[in-house]
Amino acid sequence: MATLRSDITIDRPADEVWAVVSDAGRISEWMPAVLTSTANGNVRSCELEGGVPLEEEIVTNDPGLRRFQYRIVGGGVPADTHLGTVDVHALDDGRSLVVYGTEITPDDLAGTMGPALEDGVRGLKEYCERR
Repeated sequence: MATLRSDITIDRPADEVWAVVSDAGRISEWMPAVLTSTANGNVRSCELEGGVPLEEEIVTNDPGLRRFQYRIVGGGVPADTHLGTVDVHALDDGRSLVVYGTEITPDDLAGTMGPALEDGVRGLKEYCERR
């Protein structure tokens, strides 16, 4: 199983960043690879670059921990297993540390997912800091 992790410091309070991350249907606003997204209950549906559909199950949306987890359950990404985790941590200076990790098989998907995670945390930073 490939394990990936990317992190970034955002010049906004953790509660503001968490409000964006925890609103599952808004991922297309800050994740560059996601063109459209909607959420209904514990299901998120996305369209990725190239028109690739993606269905995800929301596993955890915990405001106390500021932890959001989801797994790919269908669509055009050939993952056998997947768990994505986004944690938003409050820093003492009023900023936030976002840690975005993914565990995925088959391992060769790491070559695609790694850059997507890095683009995602940069996109989240840009989105939150211009608000």
